[in-house]
Amino acid sequence: MSEEREAKDLRSRGEEALGELAQAVLENPLVGRAIRGGLEASERAAAAQRSALRAANLATRDDVERLEQRLRSLASRLEALEDALDELVDRLADAAAAAPAQGAPVQAPERPAGGAAAEGAGDRASDG
Repeated sequence: MSEEREAKDLRSRGEEALGELAQAVLENPLVGRAIRGGLEASERAAAAQRSALRAANLATRDDVERLEQRLRSLASRLEALEDALDELVDRLADAAAAAPAQGAPVQAPERPAGGAAAEGAGDRASDG
């Protein structure tokens, strides 16, 4: 049992000494200046890299992240439009199916094979 106690005391003293050493290092102005200088140099290098990429007409990481966010937003909006269009086609089909029962001849719209966007693209291609 005394060996465990000695090991515990030794560990405690080691932790205390390490804490004091870390505190002394952090309080040293030379260390603080070195850390600040390293961080500033890193930021200058990153700025130079961004400038070089833009000068070469290449996308930076920020540019790619903005583009990715924009694409996600557009994909979400497109999905919502597709859902709304599907609902509208279904309603028109239901109305067309109900109309002959009321005596008015109405032809049900056909759902495009490639989706609504494919139908619109086909219409534009035949107009040209």
